[in-house]
Amino acid sequence: MKKVLFAASECVPFIKTGGLADVVGSLPKYFNKDEFDVRVMIPKYTAIPEEYKNQMQYLTHFYLELAWRKQYVGVFQMEYDGVIFYFLDNEFYFSGDKPYGEIYQDIEKFAFFDKAVLSTLPLIGFRPDIIHCHDWQTGLIPVYLKDSFQQGEFYRGIKTIMTIHNLKFQGVWDKKTVMDTAGLDAYYFTSDKLEAYGDANYLKGGLVYADQITTVSDTYAEEIKTPFYGEKLDGLINARANCLTGIVNGLDYNEYNPATDPFVEYHYDARTFRKEKIKNKRALQRELGLAQDDKKFMIGIVSRLTDQKGFDLIDYVIEEICTEDTQLVVLGTGEEKYEHLFRHFAWKYPDRVSANIYYSNERSHKIYASCDAFLMPSLFEPCGLSQLMSLRYGTVPIVRETGGLKDTVQPFNEYESTGTGFSFANYNAHEMLGTIRYAKDVFQNRKREWNKIIDRGMAMDFSWNNSALKYQDLYWLNLRSEEMTIALPDHVQFLQTSLEAQKMTVEGLTRDSLSLMVQDYATINDCNFRALTVQNGAWLFNTGKADNLYLHLNGIRSWNVNASSFHVDTEYLYAHGYQKCTLENGECRQVVWMPQSKDASLDIKLKEAATVVVK
Repeated sequence: MKKVLFAASECVPFIKTGGLADVVGSLPKYFNKDEFDVRVMIPKYTAIPEEYKNQMQYLTHFYLELAWRKQYVGVFQMEYDGVIFYFLDNEFYFSGDKPYGEIYQDIEKFAFFDKAVLSTLPLIGFRPDIIHCHDWQTGLIPVYLKDSFQQGEFYRGIKTIMTIHNLKFQGVWDKKTVMDTAGLDAYYFTSDKLEAYGDANYLKGGLVYADQITTVSDTYAEEIKTPFYGEKLDGLINARANCLTGIVNGLDYNEYNPATDPFVEYHYDARTFRKEKIKNKRALQRELGLAQDDKKFMIGIVSRLTDQKGFDLIDYVIEEICTEDTQLVVLGTGEEKYEHLFRHFAWKYPDRVSANIYYSNERSHKIYASCDAFLMPSLFEPCGLSQLMSLRYGTVPIVRETGGLKDTVQPFNEYESTGTGFSFANYNAHEMLGTIRYAKDVFQNRKREWNKIIDRGMAMDFSWNNSALKYQDLYWLNLRSEEMTIALPDHVQFLQTSLEAQKMTVEGLTRDSLSLMVQDYATINDCNFRALTVQNGAWLFNTGKADNLYLHLNGIRSWNVNASSFHVDTEYLYAHGYQKCTLENGECRQVVWMPQSKDASLDIKLKEAATVVVK
């Protein structure tokens, strides 16, 4: 069983300021518990509700040396939803009514937390194979691990993964202060490590030293390679592009379920929404004092009120949006100018606009279940969860094509009758307005098409199950010490492996959809394979020292390689119609090919045991 530790600054249900908490609190419980032991470590904030603090069990305490300071660290544990959570206690750092303060305070707070995470592990008897670090607050964990901790036998071989939830937030502060605060040598504060434009950057440290980098959608993973979205780190991200993976966040389908949601007055599902969903709309109109009219096009917004979320576009055309046949329901807080904007239009059009300038989980659920459409015109959106919630509740999303919004919302095509929502490409207020008007026209005049959009949206599966499977594959990819992993698609017909005069054993073959034949025979010397097993559709080779290995693969369309020494006969590739072979330092890192015929094959020679992923 492989062990994984999630390290983060917030986590539902204990403490939450944004989507990061949803990810950290929800994702661990969806891993295959027969293969992965996933645990979570966060600060023990005084702001955590008493009902949870009363359930925590004291484990131990110690004193941590952080530069010139010696600080207390208390360690507490509790189990919630089948997942073990650890809480690190220090009231000097983690007191107050919210998890974050001024940036200069947070810089010291999370340097303490990051070093405490690593220092705690031997004391609780949990040695993770992978530490999964989330956002800039945990950016020093890979740095500390490679600095002093890696010298200890306990820490040797631990891998780190750094997930970018929002590249805009990086943990930037004065280099001299951070050097003194974190207790790191000047060696780490150069332009190829933590230093960035004269300051120290926590997230950059994590991106440099982590073994793998992920972010929360495929599109965002590509966007952050550009100067516009890269927040001055696009050069580094491009340099580490081979280690970057985009995985869309999921949604807890138990919590967000219109058929059982305790905050929703009238329950419904994909079969009954046509009759029942409208009742929630009427109830919300009545509750908010809006005109009670089924034909009014009700648009919902649940968001931080900031420029990033596209509210400057709404500001520019809000008068045109708030026409007589449209209602706008807003929930959230943020920049003062936008709070005043919605308050003003709620005063001006009390029967059309409802400005709820606060946050309420109950009210947000009601908006998802009641509105006809949900508006997200974001300038950038790494993943976004609100559009997933709106799809789940049969509320049609209207989004800008960026980041996770582009990956999760398929634009409506009236000619092919496809799509799960409406979208616009350019960051332009009138393009957004045109899309809103188009959606309203379909709602009012083509009701059957509108209901089909809802049908398709509610049929989508954005639960954490799908995301967890992708993270599991990523974990296996990084745990390649004496392991070789070959992930095979369903259309692979044949795998032939060359072995020394030893039998290959096959255990736990569970992938019924895969027609596969394995042959064992002796052609290569100095090759010593102990076993072959199947786990979750992936072939796992446990090896000794494999000096040479030949794989004969038929019918595979593309594959990626991560190997210390990898050689391919390029003339053979070109002769058989392969499109691309990229060589780096004399080693082939990636080949994307299309054979001339489905029977074409490829011989791969690996000098050392490594990880090969065939996709």
